[in-house]
Amino acid sequence: MIDYLIIGSGLAGISFAEVALKNNKTILVLDNNSQNSSRVAGGLYNPVILKRFSEVWKAQEQLVLMNDFYNHIEDKLQTKFNFKLPILRKFFSIEEQNNWFAASDKKNLTSFLSTKLINRKYNSIYSPYDYGEVLHTGYVDTALLLDRYKEYLKEKDLLLEEFFDSTYIEFLDDGIQYKNIQARHIIFAEGFGLHKNPFFNYLPLDGTKGELFVIKAQELNLDVIVNTSVFILPLGNDLFKVGATYNWQDKTDVPTEEGKQELVDRIKEIITCDFEIIEHFGGVRPTVKDRRPLIGTHHERKSLHILNGLGTRGVMLGPAMAQALFDKIENEIPLDAEIDIKRFHKRYLKTLIFDRP
Repeated sequence: MIDYLIIGSGLAGISFAEVALKNNKTILVLDNNSQNSSRVAGGLYNPVILKRFSEVWKAQEQLVLMNDFYNHIEDKLQTKFNFKLPILRKFFSIEEQNNWFAASDKKNLTSFLSTKLINRKYNSIYSPYDYGEVLHTGYVDTALLLDRYKEYLKEKDLLLEEFFDSTYIEFLDDGIQYKNIQARHIIFAEGFGLHKNPFFNYLPLDGTKGELFVIKAQELNLDVIVNTSVFILPLGNDLFKVGATYNWQDKTDVPTEEGKQELVDRIKEIITCDFEIIEHFGGVRPTVKDRRPLIGTHHERKSLHILNGLGTRGVMLGPAMAQALFDKIENEIPLDAEIDIKRFHKRYLKTLIFDRP
């Protein structure tokens, strides 16, 4: 019997896999590659919600765990994933500058927002009001991370690439049986695939589609991440990742003409040079309306657990949430009430009543 059967190999799934392995637990990851939001994500990490000038929930704690986590995996796989780059917020007015300085005086934002204006001029970006710098920022190459980690799992015979069919689950006294696999626990890290999960589909996961580009812009000489209505992330060789859109109706991964036009229009508001669209991709982020992850254990089936709802900040949240769930299962350390799925217990009870014959 293994300790953990992990369903999903996106950021949530590999985060829990790595936490479990570091603690000498036995695992098997099962995935059919049906969800791609982690792969096509921008991968940015930023401790400040710039739209509202507010701190990301428990940002300092998440940054510490995140950096330790990715440093460990980089050493383990001998591959660089985590790239520390400044994020510069372009100002469009004196008023925006003033709002920035007012935010930087807030106790919880002082360590994240620089009070020194950045007046460097970048080719093809008109910036008469300069930039503000967010500290402790960068990006994770999520596609490379997931590819290399899955290669590692395959080498260790820890990855099963097939569709997960919950009807094959049998409950044992000390765990579950799934086909020929016995496990003490199942971790569901399916992203937007949660809606097909009969044990947790009552949870209010509201997927948000995002579309991104990779563009080529030879005249755009940029070595930082610029954030305005979209982000522009330098990849090298005149290539830049640009995103993202937010669509709450479309729940497919298919790139759209509407998304394309929205991104093109926003790019033209920021840069003045020509650019070529090299790639256009989309994915559905697993988001929750209260902007908190969905972490916890099934109310009745104590061997079933969920790690989901990481939303747009999966790079930062994944390691911390995986550690929190592991500590709950193995060490009986209670989850923070803000992330525990117990906050939706009344919703679960209503589902039981509704489904009762």
